[in-house]
Amino acid sequence: MKTNFSLLFYLKKQKNYISGNTPIYMRITVDGKRAEIATSRDCTPSRWSKRSSRLIETKEDVKMLNSNLDQLQNSVYQAHQELVSFGIGITSEAIKCRYLGKMDGSHTLLEAVKDQNEKMQSLVGKGYVQGTFNRYKVLEKHLSAFIFSKYELDDIDIKRVELSAGYTSQTACGNRKFKKYADR
Repeated sequence: MKTNFSLLFYLKKQKNYISGNTPIYMRITVDGKRAEIATSRDCTPSRWSKRSSRLIETKEDVKMLNSNLDQLQNSVYQAHQELVSFGIGITSEAIKCRYLGKMDGSHTLLEAVKDQNEKMQSLVGKGYVQGTFNRYKVLEKHLSAFIFSKYELDDIDIKRVELSAGYTSQTACGNRKFKKYADR
């Protein structure tokens, strides 16, 4: 599904603004819905170009600030690309949360399985045997192959998971065995 995604830096003046520096904000827009983030940077409005969304002039401090804005822009584009590669729905809030490192409770399937495998590995010898842990590692391998074959993604948001028996007929893994692994 194609989404309309844009990023804009702008100055946000207070209602009672008279003079001085104003904060620079970043606006993420996806399909007309906006999310704003403060960049923790500021500048005087006379040095700001609305057209390029950057500071004008060639002084060293201006170059540093523009470079910082470029880094912020690249980070937001990277967050967008991660959401696309995980198959998570693209919204302005989702991009904002991914950029800020808060995925609002959203997790990926393989992330959950890897977490479970780490817990399982610590329990080997304390009620579980190495063979059980090995089966969990096999489950991780099969899930990774399933996600790639069905969705053509490296990992997927856990909310989008639809396990189907169609995968088992395409691989050497039998239906009973697949369901056994998936139920764990």
